[in-house]
Amino acid sequence: MTFNVHAVSLSGKMVSVGILLAAVTSVFGQVSPAEVLSPRSRDAEQRYLPQLQSLHQSIDSAKLSFPFKLARYLHAKPGQRAALDSNGIEFVEFQHRVVLKISGAFSAAFNSAQLSRNERASRTFQEAVVPILRLVSQQIPKSTDYDAIGFEIIYDVRDADKSYDLVGKEVLSVVLAREDAFKYSNTLSILERQQLLNRSGVFVNGEEFGLALGQRDPLEVEALERSANPDAGQESSSTASTAVQVQAISGAVVAPAVSVTQPAPESEPAPSFADAMRLQTQFQPQLNAILREGGRRFHLTEGTAPSFEISGDQTVLHFTLQNTLSFERTTTSIYKRAAQSFDLFLAPELRDFSRQLPTDEGYDAIEFSVINQFGVGRTSPETIDYICPRKSLRAFVGNKITSQDLISQSIVLVNGVRIALNLQLVE
Repeated sequence: MTFNVHAVSLSGKMVSVGILLAAVTSVFGQVSPAEVLSPRSRDAEQRYLPQLQSLHQSIDSAKLSFPFKLARYLHAKPGQRAALDSNGIEFVEFQHRVVLKISGAFSAAFNSAQLSRNERASRTFQEAVVPILRLVSQQIPKSTDYDAIGFEIIYDVRDADKSYDLVGKEVLSVVLAREDAFKYSNTLSILERQQLLNRSGVFVNGEEFGLALGQRDPLEVEALERSANPDAGQESSSTASTAVQVQAISGAVVAPAVSVTQPAPESEPAPSFADAMRLQTQFQPQLNAILREGGRRFHLTEGTAPSFEISGDQTVLHFTLQNTLSFERTTTSIYKRAAQSFDLFLAPELRDFSRQLPTDEGYDAIEFSVINQFGVGRTSPETIDYICPRKSLRAFVGNKITSQDLISQSIVLVNGVRIALNLQLVE
């Protein structure tokens, strides 16, 4: 469940998501408002930037049961530039809500033979999420500027045997409505905490999960009354009104939850960070192969791995490329650079590039972030984003539409600002 963001996500989405972030490093040691493209999220990032910086420092110095390190890209490999990005606090959009997302690595290594998936997730939630949530409630105002607080925490899972000790990864993603998040951090009642958790979004490795605090087995997701967009500030009556009563966990025994059939939604639900995380997990080997085998040919940046993200109501597969063209900022306009970067750099590669893309129907568009350099030490890089619908991209590489048609059906951003681009007028 990616919040994503140039990462998968609650990337995973919360895959990490939302969530399009420019490929620059913040001078504040914290995501800069200029990197956030969603207007509501950007406004919140700007308004609370000092508090976010303070929260960053508090989390860095917090003493948890295992070390915790903020990380913006949970799936970045050691040695990659993305793995060094510790800007793991940002406002993103998730299911039409503005979410304060905190992501990072919890240095716990749980033995899968001793602890079930629910026990691993429960310990991570109580030992990492809850202490950080308490810091959030102390430093970030409970304001209507945002709707929820989310977490994406990655941790190790060991499968120990006599002859080997295999280490895997799990990602716990949690989204709590703003009122529920502040209430959770201020209550010690297991009953109330479980009720708050039951109506929150919880995912493990991108799959919706019925997290049961302190128990071996999870609750059945179908038995929980979860809302994709719970009303902030309104007391949930899920344990009283739902046809299925989920027993609170106050002892060693939990009554088994009963599955119920939920009515079909009237419209297609908006994609979630969990969707992005599921796709990231599903296609990670293929994305790794693209970066490994075609990275140099397609000029993919080594430090920014391809990732599935959430952008508004779309799931986007995001690539970052280094432009081979040379520009002078003072003698060319942003429109000419955007047009030439597409016509002369990106478009010639799209036919071969499209053959490498995952064929799954679970994502809507491909985002190409093209980085323009203007000379070392002189001016900062420029990022041009071309967000192309999959269907339009297929039509273009099949010679069914022109390059202008593709641009007209796409979104073009220069340093996060959308522009209208007429390829012919800027020749």
